[in-house]
Amino acid sequence: MQIQVGYELIYDFPQPTPMILALNIHYSRASDIVVPDHMHTQPSVPIASYRDSFGNWCNRMVAPQGQVRIWANGVLNDSGLPDAAAYGALQHPVQLLPEEALLFLLGSRYCETDKLSETAWKLFAQTPLGWARVQAICDFVNQHIQFGYEHANPTKTAFEVFNQRKGVCRDFAHLAVTFCRCLNIPARYCTGYLGDIGLPPPYAPMDFAAWFEVYLGGTWHTFDPRNNTPRIGRVLIARGRDAADVALTTTFGPNTLKSFQVTTSELLT
Repeated sequence: MQIQVGYELIYDFPQPTPMILALNIHYSRASDIVVPDHMHTQPSVPIASYRDSFGNWCNRMVAPQGQVRIWANGVLNDSGLPDAAAYGALQHPVQLLPEEALLFLLGSRYCETDKLSETAWKLFAQTPLGWARVQAICDFVNQHIQFGYEHANPTKTAFEVFNQRKGVCRDFAHLAVTFCRCLNIPARYCTGYLGDIGLPPPYAPMDFAAWFEVYLGGTWHTFDPRNNTPRIGRVLIARGRDAADVALTTTFGPNTLKSFQVTTSELLT
């Protein structure tokens, strides 16, 4: 199957403002891309691209004063299969983990392992190691947190999510990531497109989604505590320690976001 993805952001800037934008389809899907999701702006400005320390594609530019429209549309091939499950994936002892996974055992801006370690062990110490333990974490987070866009808060941490019991998809991911790290399971935060492919209507307005990956059985696996079921058509944009590493847009000056639209759907032929 083919999936069409895209976004449109409209800002008002009172002055020329530098920006960093992490909105491109992740390089791991490069071979699937049919129509590249090149970034466009109106008015047109120079855009420079680079790879950040996590390998994500990023763009930088200076937005001019006034209204600025930023958009892209792309098409990529997809297997049409739901997220893969590996129920027998084993948990590695910390001393046997590869060096590149060790960073994802540590606390980070939104994932305070120091504040939730004791809670994590109380909740999950009796669960089986490996896949079953991560699934138990996802089940708990899914049932513990009330989802609602009105609960969105860009500074909310995993500890606050646990105590407030409400949030959006990034909060679900942050709490699950934190619990996994507390239990010596490497976990990294992911952001990308996730539409309603394969689901019955009614459909919610499209938005970028957050989920996470864990290192088990020698590779990384996708988990989604917000939906807590395998989904079709997940398109990765960026990975990092938490949302601070994969901000979709970072602006270095005052601005007003006037409009924000995301599209992702199966392309019917």
